[in-house]
Amino acid sequence: MQTRRASQAHVLNGASGLGLRTDGYLPLAQYGALGDGRSVALSGADGSIDWWCVPNMDSQPFFDRLLDAEEGGRFLLQPDEPFGVERRYLDDSNVLETIFTTPDGRAKLTESLNSGTAGRLPWAELARRVDGLDGSVRFNLVMKPGRRGNTVSPYHSTIGGRVVMHVDRVMALFIHSEEVRVEWSDEGVTGELVVSAGERRIVAVVAGRDEPLVAPSSEEIDERIDISDDAWRVWCKGVSFESEDKADRAAFIRSALALKLLVYSPSGAIAAAATTSLPESIGRDKNFEYRYAWVRDAGYTIKAFLTAGLQAEAKAALTWLLNQLRHHGTRVVYTLDGSAVPDVLELDVAGYRGSQPVVTGNAATAQRQHGVYGDIFETASCFVGGGNILDPASAELLSHLADECANRWRTPDAGIWELQEEQHYTMSKSSCWQALTRAVELADQGQLPTTCRDRWSRECERIKDWIEAECWSASKQAFVMYPGSDKLDASLALAVRFGFDGRERLEQTLDAIDRELGTGPFHYRYSGMDQEEGCFLACSFWMVAARAQLGHRTDARARYDRLTAALSQGHGVLAEMVDPVTGDFLGNLPQGLSHLAHLMALSVLNERTSCT
Repeated sequence: MQTRRASQAHVLNGASGLGLRTDGYLPLAQYGALGDGRSVALSGADGSIDWWCVPNMDSQPFFDRLLDAEEGGRFLLQPDEPFGVERRYLDDSNVLETIFTTPDGRAKLTESLNSGTAGRLPWAELARRVDGLDGSVRFNLVMKPGRRGNTVSPYHSTIGGRVVMHVDRVMALFIHSEEVRVEWSDEGVTGELVVSAGERRIVAVVAGRDEPLVAPSSEEIDERIDISDDAWRVWCKGVSFESEDKADRAAFIRSALALKLLVYSPSGAIAAAATTSLPESIGRDKNFEYRYAWVRDAGYTIKAFLTAGLQAEAKAALTWLLNQLRHHGTRVVYTLDGSAVPDVLELDVAGYRGSQPVVTGNAATAQRQHGVYGDIFETASCFVGGGNILDPASAELLSHLADECANRWRTPDAGIWELQEEQHYTMSKSSCWQALTRAVELADQGQLPTTCRDRWSRECERIKDWIEAECWSASKQAFVMYPGSDKLDASLALAVRFGFDGRERLEQTLDAIDRELGTGPFHYRYSGMDQEEGCFLACSFWMVAARAQLGHRTDARARYDRLTAALSQGHGVLAEMVDPVTGDFLGNLPQGLSHLAHLMALSVLNERTSCT
């Protein structure tokens, strides 16, 4: 029996399967994430796995109830009478534990996307273990693949004496303990599971696409749950973070584990999030596909891994990023295998709580964003700052990118928020300043050719002078979003981390952001967004870090504590946004940028010398 202590318990007392859901949809904060280095599954607190793409994060979903409560696929394992819930991740692990309490007994559900003794399995193995704790608990069981907006029709067949589920090119086996009784149909599997104190049951889905399918025993799957848990704990031992506050270290580890789920191990790419089309405001149309690798998010994640001492992940991701820039130029976003992101395609799917459209593809692929330059040079600077060395090919590439930045910084772009209207965004100019500043530093360290070093230095000064002259608003007493505008942009909190000169003006800008974009502990991205979407979690963590870096550490700690307390309804998995009135999570999850900003804030608060 698994006896290791778990952490971060969250209790939902008196809940029932239906009581947790609104119009059939579970609040996003009530999902935990499972991962195996290739895909991510979202498991709800009511026992329903509502999202899983096979075999990869950006594959078509096998379970998609997350976006279609009535018709979507799911893997349900739920007590057949009213129940209370306690939920947590096992310590230093992405293995998830849920304790269900019913009038007749208690049972523990342990869930994992399994790995093996030699690392990631060459197939997908979604495992669920049920242990009886007290009395007896009866679970309803449903394993129903999705129909992808009625573009496929699942069916089952018998091959070699085994019943196999087919969903287009994906084949899946349902593995279970002998005591579990199930019935098959073209809709999937239904059945029930009864567990009493001291008993154990295993149910699992083993799947693959266009490949022979392994048929492990339930005992092997059970063993691999513990192997996977051990592997996560070994990985966490390599995370470097020192703090006198045990809660800070636990929070840092939890966000690092969430980021690790977004690393696509076959290529080293880092997904921005594991889902698509979760709304930034319920019932509205700001729903985007985030299962791609943005240069910005990848760069920030690499820096976070370097800060945490995770050299292998950082090196793999940096190599992937440099290869894409070398082969495709300064694109904003790539697929996880490094190809171009397709155009936006709308799907005939209901959408989370009726929020449409549901989409694949992303319009940002064709945008021009100057922030790319700052992101890649800050990443390279952090890599070198860890005692590492750039190879000649990478040094040559970076040198060309510095020249490109020096030539292009005067042109408008779509900005960090990927807006349709190109402008001379202040954040984009500061990113160009950041890029050329780091390029000069790298050249002075012998990491880059020095041929254009002096030119880069002169352009830095021009950018700084231009920002000071064009982007400061005397009436706002702040740097505005772009020249001639009265809008504020919360991302300018990052200019403090960039090391941009001008402490007094930066402090005044932070004050203005708090006044106009702040609500409680949260912040909107930029002016006007309070009418369109929730508050952007990364912005609030950026504000914490900026205040601390400017020396206001007591204030920064108080801000951090209020912010994390307001997010405590979740299971350690952060979404992109939050409704500041209800506290409900909004947008795709796990959201890499939210966890990255969280790590940055913790690093600064604990006075670490870091690149985050």
